[in-house]
Amino acid sequence: MAGIPSPMRVHVLLFDAGSDQEGIHSIELQGRTVVLLFEDPDDAERYAGLLEAQDFPVPTVEALDRQEIELFCNEAGYEARFVPAGFLPRSDEERLLIAPPERNMDVSHWKERSDSPADGGRPGDDQGEADPELEAFRRRLEGLV
Repeated sequence: MAGIPSPMRVHVLLFDAGSDQEGIHSIELQGRTVVLLFEDPDDAERYAGLLEAQDFPVPTVEALDRQEIELFCNEAGYEARFVPAGFLPRSDEERLLIAPPERNMDVSHWKERSDSPADGGRPGDDQGEADPELEAFRRRLEGLV
């Protein structure tokens, strides 16, 4: 069928999806906060299983529109990194796109911070007050889920 192409869906890892404490999984790479956008849902599920094996809170895999999540990341100051199906890493940094680091951020205070999700709910990050514009965008993004 010719016409408007359907939006590309990517798979992200969310913690406490649908709750007031919802957060998106991110990793730190050379001072940048990176959100992984998996093309293959099986790759996202495998990554979530590896996090769980490290006693990290269990994330859920959510399919979202790639353009919407990239816009969210851009507005939040994050880098969206697309992980194509069958991705093979060629460096230590790229290896983190298919397997989480052995050391993770402290998540003990994350669930207590329901009043500050503007940072995407990133565990262990305390940046203070929520940006109202970012908060409104987060609510729009949640509506897509």
